[in-house]
Formats: sequence, structure tokens, C-alpha cells
Amino acid sequence: MTSVASMMLGGYAFEALGFGYQGIKRKVNTPWVEISVGQTLNPQQWTGPTSDEVTIQGVLFPEEFGGQSQLDGIIAAQLAGTEMMLVSGDAIEGVIRGMFTVQSVEEDMSFHDASGVARRNAYVISLKRIRAETATSAGGVVDSATSFLSELFR
Repeated sequence: MTSVASMMLGGYAFEALGFGYQGIKRKVNTPWVEISVGQTLNPQQWTGPTSDEVTIQGVLFPEEFGGQSQLDGIIAAQLAGTEMMLVSGDAIEGVIRGMFTVQSVEEDMSFHDASGVARRNAYVISLKRIRAETATSAGGVVDSATSFLSELFR
């Protein structure tokens, strides 16, 4: 089934039917350290961002709508250590979220048929953004992303 993609991770499109998602969580860490001083509140010093993590949650119904092959592809990319671009939105208002690595994929398969194939598969994909210097030094991510977006969301 092909429908309009609302988000892409590498070459894997998240769609309304098939390989869809129910929710996205994001956690950005930018710690401050305290500097001990006497007779006043300890001042804080910003040490800069340390991580940008995204969690994608969804449920697949492979027999009815498909989508299992895309999740299997993401797992294969994870096992190969592949960095993937995360893009949300569409071709008109697409937002490049950056280059990410897949940290973990959890699957919760249930309602198995007689041959042992799951009819329902709830999943959680945990991503971590790679350093901005690495992503930009990879050869103009922003320039290549424009053509990437137009191809993915047409």
C-alpha cells in the first residue's frame, strides 16, 4: 500500500497505512554544571548539548496493512551500523531533523496465526542524533536533502 509519507528514516517511509506510527518522543540534554562558591548560590555554567534522542512508537498489522518489511529493514540497518537521515513533514514543508543512529528496536508481537506469524506487532525505535560536525562534514547534508525530500515525498 502506498500513501503519503509523513516521516522518513533513511529510505523507510512512515505512512498512514502499513508502516505507520502512533507517537514520537524527543529528549534533548543540555546540562549545566554547578561551580561551588562560598556564601551565595552556586553559579552554573552551560556545558553545551550532549544528546538529542528520538523515540518512535507504533503498531503494525502486517497481514492486513503490511509494514513488517520496513521495520525489518530498519533493524538490518541498525545491525550494519548505518546512519540514517530523519525527515518529517512533506515535500512542501519537510523538516530535516538530522542524521541519526538506531540505538534499539523493541518488538512486541502478538495474536499469532497457525503458522506462528504475528498479526500485531507493537514496536519502539530509539534513535540518537550524531554530532552535527559529522553530519555536515559528510558532504553537504542540507544540499543533498533537498533532492532527497523531493524524491521521497512525490
